[in-house]
Amino acid sequence: MLYILHKFLAILSSQPNLQQLIKTLSTIQIMASFLIPFQVLFFLMLVPLQSSNVFASLTAAAPAKEAETLLKWKASLDNKSQTLLSSWLGDSHCNWLGITCDEVGSITNLTLPNYEEGLIGTLHSLNFFSFPKLMSLELRNNSLYGPIPSHIGNLSKLIFLDLSYNNFSGNIPPEICLLKSLELISLSNNRINGSIPQEIGRLSSISYIFFYDNSLSGPIPTSIGSLHNLTALDLSRNKLNGSIPASIGSLHNLTGLNLSGNKLNGSIPASIGSLHNLTGLNLSGNKLNGSIPASIGSLHNLMQLVLGNNSLSGHVPGEVGMLRSLGVLDFSSNYLTGPIPESIGNLSKLAELYLYGNELTGSIPSEIGQLGSLLLLQLLSNYLTGVIPLSIGNLTSLSNFKLNQNMFSGSIPQEVGMLKSLSVLELTENNFSGSIPASIGNLTKLTGLLLTSNNLSGSIPPTFSNFTLLEYFQLSDNHLSGQLPENVCRGGRLTYLAVMNNNLTGQIPPSLRNCKSLYRVRLEGNHLTGNLSEAFGVYPNLNFIALSNYKFYGELSPKWGQCHNLTSLQISNNNIFGKIPPELENATQLQELDLSSNHLIGEIPKELGSLSLMFRLLLSGNQLSGKIPSEIGVLSNLAHLNLALNNLSGPIPNQLGECLKLLFLNLSRNKLGESIPFSLSYIYGLQSLDLSQNLLVGAIPQQLGKLQTLEILDLSHNMLNGSIPIAFNGLQSLTIVNLSYNQLEGPIPNLKAFHEASFDALRNNKGLCGILLLIFTLAGGFLILRRKIQTRKSESREAQLGDIFTVLGYDGRILYENILEATEDFSSNYGIGSGGYGNVYKAVLPTGQVVAVKKLHQHEDSVLINNLKAFESEIHALTEIRHRNIVKLHGFCSHSKHLFLVYEFVERGSLRMILSNNEEAVELDWNKRLNVVKGLANALSYMHHDHSPPIIHRDISSNNILLDLDYEAHVSDFGTARLLKPDSSNWTSFAGSIGYTAPAPEANDQEILLKDVIDQRLSRPVRQVAEDVVSATKLAFACLNGNPKFRPTMGQVAQAFTRPSPQLTKPFSTIKLGELFGDKVSG
Repeated sequence: MLYILHKFLAILSSQPNLQQLIKTLSTIQIMASFLIPFQVLFFLMLVPLQSSNVFASLTAAAPAKEAETLLKWKASLDNKSQTLLSSWLGDSHCNWLGITCDEVGSITNLTLPNYEEGLIGTLHSLNFFSFPKLMSLELRNNSLYGPIPSHIGNLSKLIFLDLSYNNFSGNIPPEICLLKSLELISLSNNRINGSIPQEIGRLSSISYIFFYDNSLSGPIPTSIGSLHNLTALDLSRNKLNGSIPASIGSLHNLTGLNLSGNKLNGSIPASIGSLHNLTGLNLSGNKLNGSIPASIGSLHNLMQLVLGNNSLSGHVPGEVGMLRSLGVLDFSSNYLTGPIPESIGNLSKLAELYLYGNELTGSIPSEIGQLGSLLLLQLLSNYLTGVIPLSIGNLTSLSNFKLNQNMFSGSIPQEVGMLKSLSVLELTENNFSGSIPASIGNLTKLTGLLLTSNNLSGSIPPTFSNFTLLEYFQLSDNHLSGQLPENVCRGGRLTYLAVMNNNLTGQIPPSLRNCKSLYRVRLEGNHLTGNLSEAFGVYPNLNFIALSNYKFYGELSPKWGQCHNLTSLQISNNNIFGKIPPELENATQLQELDLSSNHLIGEIPKELGSLSLMFRLLLSGNQLSGKIPSEIGVLSNLAHLNLALNNLSGPIPNQLGECLKLLFLNLSRNKLGESIPFSLSYIYGLQSLDLSQNLLVGAIPQQLGKLQTLEILDLSHNMLNGSIPIAFNGLQSLTIVNLSYNQLEGPIPNLKAFHEASFDALRNNKGLCGILLLIFTLAGGFLILRRKIQTRKSESREAQLGDIFTVLGYDGRILYENILEATEDFSSNYGIGSGGYGNVYKAVLPTGQVVAVKKLHQHEDSVLINNLKAFESEIHALTEIRHRNIVKLHGFCSHSKHLFLVYEFVERGSLRMILSNNEEAVELDWNKRLNVVKGLANALSYMHHDHSPPIIHRDISSNNILLDLDYEAHVSDFGTARLLKPDSSNWTSFAGSIGYTAPAPEANDQEILLKDVIDQRLSRPVRQVAEDVVSATKLAFACLNGNPKFRPTMGQVAQAFTRPSPQLTKPFSTIKLGELFGDKVSG
């Protein structure tokens, strides 16, 4: 219709009396032929046809309009783009760059792809209405931007549309689906968003659709199943969601389907098995679940099957063995269980097999040796067991073989040495034992040999000196003995050498001295020896070397300074002597220098101040002397500085205060004198400050009170005098303090760290007061409380006012008034919990300190006496307890109106509250929950075994477990606690929260799967977390044993949590509760 309209316009233009009318009509922007008013069409059709010269006018007018449109578009592009189109001049547009015309001069192809700098602009000025014969539009790989104009739908003859690799944005215009002649459309690698139009099903001629690498969202339209000519469909790397439509199974001509890298969910439709012409199927990187359909075995032409990185479950279908054309099989990173099917041995053309990151069990089938074309075999991160089959030696084309992170056992077979093409062999984190076969030395193409974390023993075969291409050599964490291979760096390509934590002895092999390719070296945890200055050379690529805990001797060579890429040099705990070479300043990338625990002498070279990237400087435990160089203050990135246990003298340099990123500063056990510089207060992030055992004098600077993040402060064994600065009351993060053996006097700060400090931490000073005040007041409190209750009825109301004891460093009466004011006389607005004996309130004291106040109920006298027993019991239980997992008691108050206890405030509240809130419960993930259980076990173990007399809580419930900001558990509410008499039989009556008595497992629970009873709000635990959850569940069931004799003590439970959890022998999803009963817990 559009073409007919052009004809009629040309005819009309030949009539003199209609010239002005046509001029007017031609200025109208017509978006599509079906929008033209029928009145105009009718009028035009009434005009009689003229002679053949009319058609000549038509052929002249249409190309002119095309050229005019192209020039208008060119003018809208940036200057560089216009330069690229410099040939677009004059009337001969068919000769312009990128233009192809037909015999009458109409443009059929517009092709401007792959320009070096790219065309920059939009398509807004490119009026597609002007190109009625355009069949190919190719603008790929430019810098065009903006939306794709909707009038592109006027290109009715368009067959080829390629706008890929630009910066187009906005939606795919639905009008593009009007292009019924279109056979290929590529919009890939743009910034297009929105959904795929449902009208896409109208593209009846389409064979190729490429929409990958955009931001498309929404579901895949079901209408896509109508595209019966479709050969290739690639929608990968978008944000598509919903399920894969079953209608996709109607695309019988489809050879390539790629939906990877989206957010698709649901199961893989069984109809996909109808795509008999399919050669490539990639659904990886989605959220697909359910099992792999058996119908997939019908895809006999399939060469690539990639389903990795989903949530697929069930077994690997045996029907996979029917895909005899398959070259790549990737089921990695799913939740597949069961064995590897034997039928996989039928895939004689298979080159790549990826089954890693699942929960597969059983052994490797021997049939895998039939895969003669196999190049890559990756079965890592499963639960596979057994031995490596001897048939593995048949895979002579194999170049990459990874079985790491499984449970394989037995010895490594000699047949591995037959894999002549092998480049990478990785068997780390298994249970392989025995010696390393010498035949591995025959693998002359080997670039990576990784056998870390097994039970291998014996010596490293001397044949390993044959490797000339070796780059990665990792044998750490085994039981290997003997020496390193003499020519371990024979080929000069070795970059990563890690043999730490073995029993290796002897000298460093000479070949390492000249191994210039070394990048990372881990040799610690062995018994190697030798002269350090002779064993190592200059390594231009070296990034990290750890030589700690050896018997190296000799001096530290200045050549280490020539390792210009070195970031970490660790040579601690050896027998190195001599001076620290100032040439280390040339190792400008050095971030960590650990020379501690050697015999170094002399001064710390000031040149170390040139190492601007230095993060950790550890020189403790030597015999260094002289002053601390002021140049250390230039190290603006320094976070750890340890110069302890040397012979350093002189003052602490003021310049240390310029190390603003310092977290840990230890200058203890030296001979440093003069006063503590107040400049240390500038290090606002400092967490640990140890200046103990020096010769420091004068007062403690008030400015140190600015160190708000300070957790550890040790100024002991100096000659400091004066009082502890009042500003220390602001050190709210302080947990450990030691000011002993000085000449300090006056009151101690009102801080938890000081109240909880041991006697030894504050002893031998001139006169610190307030250390034992709280203990004395608590001890006297019980007698007074008893007397007041017994005489209550006979006393007047005024006489019932009892003493309010001094707690938290406050005057008791003032504290009482502060708490009443902070809670508005215990208003429910401040309530944060309640229990059988009282309510709990949050109180913010005038100092800013937040405390929890437990106010006991006071009703009738009999109830009061019972509550008083709980009150007394709680004070008795908590007075001397100092444990990180037990709530801290600050003090108590007794008044005729109120009885209350004052605790530390635990920010997140009770475990029950958190578990009752879905959002907070999800935040409390498996690792945090396991940590809560460990903390609870540690608290109960301390109460039962480490406290004298032992304390039995008798009411452990989620109500009485409080969590702080770090989700650390704190046991609270000791109202039912009992102190047990040692060396006697102790029986206690039943106590506990009503409805919260621990249940015992029943026989009919045996077949229930563990995965079905754990919190379904969290994703299923995997790997190490799954192992820890199983171990914790076994411990829980052991504690519920019907026979008390077989229940573990809390000491045994706490100890069990310190040991690594055993590896699972089967997938987590298949473990039944019955398998977790009856475990014995050793101490």
